[in-house]
Amino acid sequence: MNAAASATTANSSVYSQCKLSSNLRGSIPFSKIKRFLLFNDVHQCSSSWGWGRKSRLLLAPRAAAPNTGKDSKNENVGDDEKREVQKQRVMQQPSVSLSLADVNPVGLGRRSRQLFDEVWRKFSGLGQISRTIRADDQEALDALLVREGPMCEFAIPGAQNTTVLVVGATSRIGRIVVRKLMLRGYAVKALVRRADQEVVDLLPRSVEIVIGDVGDPATVKAAVEGCNKIIYCATARSAITGDLFRVDHRGVYNLTKAFQDHNNKLAQSRAGKSSKSKLLIAKFKSASSLNGWEVRQGAYFQDVVTTKYDGGMDAKFEFTENGDAVFSGYVFNRGGYVELSKKLSLPLGYTLDRYEGLVLSVGGNGRSYVLILEAGPLADPSQSRLYFARISTKVGFCRVRVPFSSFRPVKPDDPVLDPFLVHTLTIRFEPRRQRPVEVNATMKQDLRSFKLILEYIKALPIGQETDFVLVSCSGLGIEPSRREQVLKAKRAGEDSLRRSGLGYTIVRPGPLQEEPGGQRALIFDQGNRISQGISCADVADICVKALHDTTARNKSFDVCYEYIAGDGRELYELVAHLPDKANNYLTPALSVLEKNT
Repeated sequence: MNAAASATTANSSVYSQCKLSSNLRGSIPFSKIKRFLLFNDVHQCSSSWGWGRKSRLLLAPRAAAPNTGKDSKNENVGDDEKREVQKQRVMQQPSVSLSLADVNPVGLGRRSRQLFDEVWRKFSGLGQISRTIRADDQEALDALLVREGPMCEFAIPGAQNTTVLVVGATSRIGRIVVRKLMLRGYAVKALVRRADQEVVDLLPRSVEIVIGDVGDPATVKAAVEGCNKIIYCATARSAITGDLFRVDHRGVYNLTKAFQDHNNKLAQSRAGKSSKSKLLIAKFKSASSLNGWEVRQGAYFQDVVTTKYDGGMDAKFEFTENGDAVFSGYVFNRGGYVELSKKLSLPLGYTLDRYEGLVLSVGGNGRSYVLILEAGPLADPSQSRLYFARISTKVGFCRVRVPFSSFRPVKPDDPVLDPFLVHTLTIRFEPRRQRPVEVNATMKQDLRSFKLILEYIKALPIGQETDFVLVSCSGLGIEPSRREQVLKAKRAGEDSLRRSGLGYTIVRPGPLQEEPGGQRALIFDQGNRISQGISCADVADICVKALHDTTARNKSFDVCYEYIAGDGRELYELVAHLPDKANNYLTPALSVLEKNT
């Protein structure tokens, strides 16, 4: 029997036994062996050996196929000598042994992920701009490699001409947002508090880094220069009230104000032809600006008995020595009110149907008011209809945003408001539904008196896209001891954004999780009813998609993973949308949500 036949017989005996051999236990040389057979029945051996025990595996060489051709004398000459030489070489080489630990699936998976991560880092480095290039070639290579080259994963119209400022670019969500924007061809600016080496390494090299603090209006003003949109991902790192107020509230206010000033500056340079410029309805800067405003008094009902005990009411509208236009007075009558009214006089060629609402810059003692619009043909006053919306102010100055969609008809049977027909604006104060101001809670307040300082009234242009994306929170996952403070600062920042006049999108995700995005369906809801978490990658993808989604403008919503409500808690229908790069899941998800929230 030749060597091939003996090897085949040995292999047959091994197949029949399928167990470890005591003769082959130990080291097995690997030289001159081209193929191996690994005999390891996982289901049988795992129960007898156990994965934690380092047992020997059997590796047997597969025999070469027998030579079916004619034997030649030249081929058989010196076979014995060759075998002797091979045996001597095998004995001289070190032996290698394998154990179950070497083929553990967990270990193999970990090694494969390490190899994949290393390859991905090297591949990602191909898209990074080298630091050794000259300064004059930086901009050209940036446009070539980042915004026009293979790094652009998705084609978004207008992305090459859009600069996005990412605030909180080193946060868990911000880092993913930056990379998603770069892959889509946007020019990205990152606002960071410091630019040390650790922070620089977290961001792509083609990102323009701006050093500043959201609590400092001067640095924020420099950061918004040249930006078209803002994504705010920053959040306070501690529960200290000062940090929460500086980042979550005052930071949003400073960014919105600086961004509005930047847009107004651009509009002035373009002779007011910017699509984001507001229409000035009234500006109270001199005594002559009060002309045409009429102060009136009235009552919702007349009661002969109660009128004997009423203290009367009075109101005035004057321009003070400090340069303020002040509407003040008191209403001690039951069911009484005072109001300030004027017929609108818009510039030639302008109508309010080209705008989406009003914004008022006012100050005072924090009372609430009723804003009334009278709409109808001027030639026939009897056809006019009244529409109202309630607004709240704060102590000091603030901006109040009132969309036209928030106005309701006084008579329920009247049609919805048509801004084209609006011809009269009225600001009414009534004692009912007034609430004490929190600032001076210890001081007794007379809710029947008021003081309103008017700075200007403008009309907000109709926008198609979002200007400012704010990542807030739903309150889930926060410690109960600090939840109230965090939510109070977050809600104050949201209110600042709504009153700014910018097109906004407010995202309130559930507890953030470090998971891949696009793997699970998402729930979009309004009403603080979500109960699950969401991955940072999904939140970042929502922020990027909301930049050019018309349905996302002026909406606030909660988002989390899909879940099934418990028995008896099915308060609403869950509509899940699966994130996917091939479809726009955000449009159908947000189209059913209420606007101006």
